[in-house]
Amino acid sequence: MNTAAARSDRRISPVFLGIVAVMAISGWAVWTGFAPRTGFPLFLFVTAAWVVSLCLHEYAHARTALHSGDISIGAKGYLTLNPLKYTHALLSIVLPVLFVIMGGIGLPGGAVFIERGRIRGRWKHSLISAAGPLTNVLFAAVCTAPFWLHALDGVPVAFQYALGFLALLQVTAAILNFLPVPGLDGYGVIEPWLPHRIRRQVESFAPFGLLAVFAVLWIPEINHVFFDAIHGLLRALGISELTTYCGFDTYRFWRTAAPVCTAG
Repeated sequence: MNTAAARSDRRISPVFLGIVAVMAISGWAVWTGFAPRTGFPLFLFVTAAWVVSLCLHEYAHARTALHSGDISIGAKGYLTLNPLKYTHALLSIVLPVLFVIMGGIGLPGGAVFIERGRIRGRWKHSLISAAGPLTNVLFAAVCTAPFWLHALDGVPVAFQYALGFLALLQVTAAILNFLPVPGLDGYGVIEPWLPHRIRRQVESFAPFGLLAVFAVLWIPEINHVFFDAIHGLLRALGISELTTYCGFDTYRFWRTAAPVCTAG
C-alpha cells in the first residue's frame, strides 16, 4: 500500500474533531455554570461524549481487525474515527442517541463491516468483537474514577451529574454489548466457537438482535431488574442513584416540567 494513502486512511477526521470540540466546549460550560438555568450545555456535553465513545468503540473493532489481517479496513475510512463512514450510520449513531434521549439507555449500535474471510484464528475473531465493548468499559472507568477515587472536591455538582449519567450509559452499553445475542458483540465473541450448523441457523436473526434487546428492555419488570443491577454496580463505584437520576433529569432540558435537580 502506498505510504501516503495509508497515512490518509488513518488521519483523524475533521468530523470527529468537531464532535470532540463540542464535547470540550460544552463540558467547559457545564463546569463553569454557563447558562445555569438550562440543561442544554449538559445535554450537549453528554451527547457529544456519547458519540465520541461510539466512534472509539467502532475504531477499536476496526483497529483490532486491521492487526488481525483485514487490511481493507483503512480504505473504508474506519480508522479516521469519522462516524459518517460507518456501514450503517443510522444504527451506529442516530439510534443510540435516540435511545439515550428516550430512556437513558446506552444501547450499542452496529457499524463497521469487517471482511472476516481475511482473518485466521478463532481467538482473533473473538478479540475483534470484544474490542468495542472493552472500550466502553475503559470509558466507564474514566467517568467513574473521580467517584471511586474520592476526588470530587472542587468538581461542580452539575459536572458530577453529567459524569454520573455518562457512566450509566457506558456501563449499560458494555453490559448490553456483551450479551450473547445475534447482532451484538457478545455473540460475536462466542460465534467462532459454535458449530457451523448453529451459526447458520441464527444468522438470519442478527439484523434484529439490537431491536429485540431494546424491546425486551421496554418491558417494565425487566427494565426495573436490569437498572437495579446497573445502579448496584454504580453504587459500588461510588455513584449514587440520585446522581445518575439528576444527570438524566437535567439532560432532558426540553421538558415542560420544572427540573427536580439543581446544581445549587
